[in-house]
Amino acid sequence: MGYQGRDVEVVALNDAQYLVAACDSCGAIGEKELDAVKVPWWVTGRMTARVALLEVLAVGAVPQMISIAIANEPLPAGEEIMKGVREELKAMNLLSLPTAVSTEKNMPTKQTGLGITVIGLCDQDKLRVGRAKPGHSLFCLGLPKVGTEAADPEDPDILQGIHLVQLLSIPGVYDIIPVGSQGIRGEAEALAQAVGARFREDTQCELYINKSAGPSTCLIFTAAEDIELGDFGKLPIHKIGRLEEDGGGGLPTENED
Repeated sequence: MGYQGRDVEVVALNDAQYLVAACDSCGAIGEKELDAVKVPWWVTGRMTARVALLEVLAVGAVPQMISIAIANEPLPAGEEIMKGVREELKAMNLLSLPTAVSTEKNMPTKQTGLGITVIGLCDQDKLRVGRAKPGHSLFCLGLPKVGTEAADPEDPDILQGIHLVQLLSIPGVYDIIPVGSQGIRGEAEALAQAVGARFREDTQCELYINKSAGPSTCLIFTAAEDIELGDFGKLPIHKIGRLEEDGGGGLPTENED
């Protein structure tokens, strides 16, 4: 049932609940010899956990368990990665979440490899999938950053779990989608297509919406243009465009009138 091309899937358990699964992978980012981006392993663990947790929370689900597959030795890589995972769980008040962990104990490795899956439950009436409609505006919360730009989990310009929880509480916010490697444009166009609409970019938007957002350093959401969002502190908010009726001509070109 989930959006094609997204790292989240939604399956009906019964007439009242959905099972939600989200995953994220991270390769060559850490402290290993052949890692392309050098960051402390705890950053690798924290940011990868954040992505999977955000995906589950964004559709209105409550995380029930987390699985961490570490393609490296238990010490020191595994231990340091898990420190970051636990830090992110603590920041989201999910430190008691049941956790399954596996590490590589047979082969030596020269590159960091990590996969994290989060499983959640969602009541049928709380599911935030496909609520967007033509006429809704699209906004971006946070800035797209990737690689070493995203090496600080506390960067005031990037999305954190507390921001998503705050957004979920605002009436009039519909679909919420964390942005990753497809970039803002890719996610906006995928959302538009999923609800039978077209994405029209706001020509006044200052963001480079084709850029990868790495470990979900920002999200997009749909709402009425005049929505009151409240205070998100220093976290940037931009209007990126709107959804329009799809007249059958496919996706609009950039800055189409």
